Amino acid sequence: MAPQRFREQFDQIQRSMPDVPLVMGPDDSAEFLYEKGVVLARDGEEARLVEDTVRDHFTATDGLTPDQVRRASPAANRTGITRIRVGDPGEGDGSGDPTVAHALRSLRTMEGRAGRRLVSRNHVVSIAVNACPGDEPVPVPVGAPPNPAPADTPYDAGTAVGVLVIDTGLMHDYRSSPLLAHTEGDPQIKECDEDGVLQQYVGHGTFIAGLVAAVAPNTHVTVRNTLNDAGAILESELGEKLFEAVDRDGWPEILSLSAGTSNGRTDGLLGVHAFMEELRDQRTLLVAAAGNNGSATPFWPAAYAELPGWERSVLSVGALRADGEFGACFSNHGGWVKVYAPGERLTSALTGFGSPVPYVYQHSTYDACRYGFGYACTCRYPRHNGVLSEPGEAPAKPDQVMFEGHAQWSGTSFATPVVAGLVASHMTETKEREDPRVARRRLLAANTEYAEVRGAHVPALLPPTWHPVTVEVPADGA
Repeated sequence: MAPQRFREQFDQIQRSMPDVPLVMGPDDSAEFLYEKGVVLARDGEEARLVEDTVRDHFTATDGLTPDQVRRASPAANRTGITRIRVGDPGEGDGSGDPTVAHALRSLRTMEGRAGRRLVSRNHVVSIAVNACPGDEPVPVPVGAPPNPAPADTPYDAGTAVGVLVIDTGLMHDYRSSPLLAHTEGDPQIKECDEDGVLQQYVGHGTFIAGLVAAVAPNTHVTVRNTLNDAGAILESELGEKLFEAVDRDGWPEILSLSAGTSNGRTDGLLGVHAFMEELRDQRTLLVAAAGNNGSATPFWPAAYAELPGWERSVLSVGALRADGEFGACFSNHGGWVKVYAPGERLTSALTGFGSPVPYVYQHSTYDACRYGFGYACTCRYPRHNGVLSEPGEAPAKPDQVMFEGHAQWSGTSFATPVVAGLVASHMTETKEREDPRVARRRLLAANTEYAEVRGAHVPALLPPTWHPVTVEVPADGA
């Protein structure tokens, strides 16, 4: 993707988080975003060690000043993490942050001796991952059925499986959708802008709740609006919000999370580590999206599925293309992705079934797949003029489309609730409601479906009510 597109999307997330200066990194590659001028460390002695070491390094290094180095959050909190300010976030732009780079570098020797990480960037955890959405929702004809279609399992309040969705909030009229009869939770904070146009990622949580309910009707789905800032949240704040959610609702049987970030490491996210430690000792199964970067780089928290101690408690999910035979072009991949499910051109509830809601497309028309694939993927089709434009091109007037009820959408975001629903459905069918982790293990053990992703044969979970969509190759063969 061209740097201009990164910049446009970066600006949109920055506008949604105006009090938190952000940086693209590392080295302006936009592999991830992080908070400018701040690092994270564990509370207590490690935070004091990090603060003192960074201050000493800045004092001894030409061009750096120790004056800004200080604590930027309470000394102790539920997440076990302290934010430490290392630079003036008002200096420079979003293309780099040498103060954070120097702070990380100053701890390398100590981290080597300790054998573990002592300091981290404060990453942005996002639906948009590298500030570039894999796809945008597409209207479907009024009356078009969901895909996956609703299963015929009856709902029973006494045995319904509890699924907690951490995402954007619910649309104000979501209850008018038959799929969402047993869904509750937080409202979307702001659905439309001043012109009445649907905001970016609004409806995302509603769409996901509809997928869970279609695959597993005997569920009670709770949606929290944790990701209302254009689908993004700081790593340090996500840890707090996850704890708040389980304190409020109790630990769910299944937690569905369709957001994350890469961080260039293989040992997880410091800001959510305390939550992940508690998760390991609970019954909850975290089903997490593998991300839409088309990359094999670990994507967190999904990649916890590969770390010793979390194998049973985390299930990482990649996306299959519309025919279910191969991986979707955008899907992350690699050994840390444990299962794949349909994630391209799924149909579910986006808004309620009230007045039509307009949407202006956020992406530009692509001339080819961003990841080099030759099929008619979601990069190329449907073709729309969006609010983002290629460098050097005069931006065309953005297309405006109308949504009323269902939409079609693609991403690992949506493969994730499909798998969450399949685990819940297995729990209902086999009376294993007591332990979702046992249901996960037995579901995967009994699965006989496979797909091919980047040349590797991988487990594929295909809902019985899902129907594949024919995949075409463009006439130009590109």
